[in-house]
Amino acid sequence: MTILDKLAAHAAERVAEAKKTVSLAAVREQAEALPRGSFAFEKALSGEGLSFICECKKASPSKGIIAEDFPYLDIAKQYEAAGAECISVLTEPKWFLGSSEYLREIAAAVKIPCIRKDFTVDEYMIYEARLLGASAVLLICSILSDAQLKEYLAVCETLGLSALVEAHDEDEVKRAVGAGARLVGVNNRNLTDFSVDTGNSRRLRELVPEGVLFVSESGVRGREDTAPLEQAGVDAVLVGEALMRAPDIAAKLRELRGESI
Repeated sequence: MTILDKLAAHAAERVAEAKKTVSLAAVREQAEALPRGSFAFEKALSGEGLSFICECKKASPSKGIIAEDFPYLDIAKQYEAAGAECISVLTEPKWFLGSSEYLREIAAAVKIPCIRKDFTVDEYMIYEARLLGASAVLLICSILSDAQLKEYLAVCETLGLSALVEAHDEDEVKRAVGAGARLVGVNNRNLTDFSVDTGNSRRLRELVPEGVLFVSESGVRGREDTAPLEQAGVDAVLVGEALMRAPDIAAKLRELRGESI
């Protein structure tokens, strides 16, 4: 099993446990009773220039513990103050040491949209995301069938949630576009061997049609990475580790934007 397979299997176990407490019917009813979302996440990424999705991440399978001290609310507020368009919050608890409570608290504390960064394997997790205050969810082509992609995109549409549909190669980009994704993310990290190549986004950019937002995920360390992505017509980048390790988040974000420090 690849790490992605393990993450997906563990997500399925988590959903099965959650359903013992709150049924799918109940969580759906609660989510649908809320005012419909406004697709704020994708709207925030549709402005001129390169947009930034800044990630609150304590750990990862490839790097282990990234932030021993993890004042997630302070980090999120720093991202917002520094001009981030959106925030990504890890809720996967085993390998990323994330928590649903992180998302609930961050979404309530900031005004910019948040995405639930998790391994969605059941529509239950989409309804959960809405109840936690998320404006978007992650759908990963590698762990979902075409039928699931379309079904989960329809659930998101009903709730007014954006869906970032993640692909890693040409076939998956075509699947994402074919399923009707309005927001396609290309992961620059190979989840088999953890190697990173931001050129993956540049190569696949041309496969995504005009009118569909394109996000480059993983491996962005400095302006030497963001400048070529911007030139390639990438709409947004998702940055985690580089910001989490930066002594000055605002200064690092200015560097990534190509602004003078």
